Amino acid sequence: MAALPLIVTRPEPDNQRWVQALQARGYRAEGLPLMDIGPSRSPQAQAALQAALAGMAHGLHYRALMFVSANAVRYFFAHPLVQAAAVTPTTLAARCWSPGPGTTQALREAGVAAAQIDAPPADAAQFESETLWAVVAPQVRHGDRVLIVRGADGLNNPEPAQGTGRAWLATQLQARGAQAVFAPVYERHAPAATPAWQARLHQLHAQGACWLFSSSECLQHLAALAPELTWQAHAALATHPRIAQQAQALGFGRVLTTRPALDDIHRFIQSQS
Repeated sequence: MAALPLIVTRPEPDNQRWVQALQARGYRAEGLPLMDIGPSRSPQAQAALQAALAGMAHGLHYRALMFVSANAVRYFFAHPLVQAAAVTPTTLAARCWSPGPGTTQALREAGVAAAQIDAPPADAAQFESETLWAVVAPQVRHGDRVLIVRGADGLNNPEPAQGTGRAWLATQLQARGAQAVFAPVYERHAPAATPAWQARLHQLHAQGACWLFSSSECLQHLAALAPELTWQAHAALATHPRIAQQAQALGFGRVLTTRPALDDIHRFIQSQS
């Protein structure tokens, strides 16, 4: 597997960071983002965030802010409404919940103190809402409010789809007598299928490769944008069992699952050589 080209499908800016990091480790890494990220612009998302911030301004405190991803951190603190409300990493009194190392790193880079961040242990089998909940559940009290900072799909639905980790976490909070408040701050879209993008995809498809997937949505976008392509000659390396199931359904010839951190992926690939 280490001899195969590694195709990084994460959105920018992480895509190029991962490509460069993998190349530095000696891999033939190339990038093809299968998701575009941008600030959330829908009226529903703006209203949801404004209502959440208004509560903070009127003394309604949050037990914690749960950031679902590194992009949630970046787009939250950069959002004009957040900046207008003078909410900064140094003035934030609430705990900051992180589902994994990438989000934790983004919080640290934003200026949040390490002692203020709660996250799954570094040796957790998965980095997700379930492993995070095991860490933060003892904090939660009846009547607490938790702000879940998240993304939205192209429809910008301010509530998470049932069955997602955010919906599961909201259910756990509700069972404790607490309330989850959702604040979408960024949007996820399929990449624009320009002629250049399509040519790049077909070029990569023509060679056997190992595709790195950290999101089921990237696989959905791949299936929708190139329904004529088959993937039996390609491998997929997924960072979660649910993503692996999606890759199997799409027809990848070999599907493997690894922990999501870059170092873990490196060690896993080396173990398969």
